[in-house]
Amino acid sequence: MKKPVWHCSVRTAPGDRLLSDEEWAVVARRVVAATGIAEEGDPDGCRWVAVRHAEDHIHIAATIVRGDLRKADIEFDFRRAQAECRRIEREWGLRELNPGDGTAAKEPTNREKHKAQRLGEANTSRQQLRDAVRQALAGARDEAEFFARLETTGVLVNRKVGPSGDTLGYSVAVVGEHDQTGEPVWFGGYKLAPDLTLPKIRRRLAHGTGQLETARPAPEDSGARTPTGRRSPAAAARLRAADTALEAIDLLDGEPEAVAGVVEATGEVLDALAATALPAQKAELLAAARAYERASRSHVRAANADSRSLRAVAREVLSGGYTTNRGPDATAAAGALAALILLVIAAGRWHAKQGHLQQADAAHAAADSLRAAYRLAARQPLGALREHGQQLPAAVRERQEQAVRRAVPGEGGRRMLAEPEFDALAAALVEAEAAGHDPDTLLERARSWRELDTAGSVTAVLTWRVRHLAKLPHPAAGKPHRSTSAVTPPTPAAPAAPSRQRR
Repeated sequence: MKKPVWHCSVRTAPGDRLLSDEEWAVVARRVVAATGIAEEGDPDGCRWVAVRHAEDHIHIAATIVRGDLRKADIEFDFRRAQAECRRIEREWGLRELNPGDGTAAKEPTNREKHKAQRLGEANTSRQQLRDAVRQALAGARDEAEFFARLETTGVLVNRKVGPSGDTLGYSVAVVGEHDQTGEPVWFGGYKLAPDLTLPKIRRRLAHGTGQLETARPAPEDSGARTPTGRRSPAAAARLRAADTALEAIDLLDGEPEAVAGVVEATGEVLDALAATALPAQKAELLAAARAYERASRSHVRAANADSRSLRAVAREVLSGGYTTNRGPDATAAAGALAALILLVIAAGRWHAKQGHLQQADAAHAAADSLRAAYRLAARQPLGALREHGQQLPAAVRERQEQAVRRAVPGEGGRRMLAEPEFDALAAALVEAEAAGHDPDTLLERARSWRELDTAGSVTAVLTWRVRHLAKLPHPAAGKPHRSTSAVTPPTPAAPAAPSRQRR
């Protein structure tokens, strides 16, 4: 018997009341009974001890050999312990955690965490390798490209090859990290995440990514171009990501298997954006990708035929490389993030309807990180729009204020006019009017496109929606308005996608 001692820690959630010693004793007895360690009334149950290690948690240690010298039946012990803890939470009025479903990635061990701290690393080796594998998989056309990318990320790759020459599996290791024998510390795909085994990767790659060359090109009047007409590959990729993400939202009303494929592929787009993010946004995008990684998996088998456009976008984002934080690049990045916030929130709602509570929470956490990244990306283009709005003549500004009052009557309209973001909305409406759009019609379309109840700033959200619907160019900082009635639109550029969530 390799492991004769069983160990489990039980902790209350932050904010829960402190349990007494007597209550912790009840918790310990219920947990060991539920797991088969020592069922109530069984004189031959395993011997165990519980230690209150701090005010909010206990440690339980037990032998797994019963008094009758048989091994205790502790199969699925942690699943049974979790179920009992959920019952205790409900009965005692404690914070109820979502039940696990067996699809979570394996957590780093305490040894891995301590080693990372000792080496001054922010992440454990397991997390670093998980990120590397996911970013290599994002938008890969086939298995050969996946392994070629992985080998260029700076990690060691070990392929298990059968007698026929076929690859049977793989493992990865951090360069320079060795075990006690001097061998690299290898992690197989399953040790990283359930969907990173080679068979699961092959299933995802089976439908390919589609052909970007034959995909619908970004319209000439909506590309994020500079005043000289140039568009960077990175900006073009993010424009396509925004359009594709908005289209993918409608696919979430389909069959569960098709929806699961779209939800899974959304994670690849987030991985690609995290891999090519600027330093200022990288931490938030990486946090979003890591959080969403939990939401990308469920027990619904993914059908990947409808996910090819998202996988193609992930590939294009990686090929386009890094953006700048100025001009059309910043606008395109903000637009892509705004659209992805919508898609991730919609994926979370789908999970909630399916009863996938862990995945729904993960999607909400990913959306929070995306909002933080969006605020960083949108700072420059929104600042330019506010500057333009502040330069509007009084008569022009009054006309846009009246349009907002008609579109959002009452207190809602008054709040919008009082927000600092109204300057940006007014500038967007003036540009749209100069391009031939009716502000009243445009505002009504922007309001009814998707809900606004969860938006932190309705005015900021409507600004991006107006620009998207009117296909307006990116805002150029410092450009003055030249007319008292309208502005002459510069060379059209790609829209920034709207969002219904807080910015």
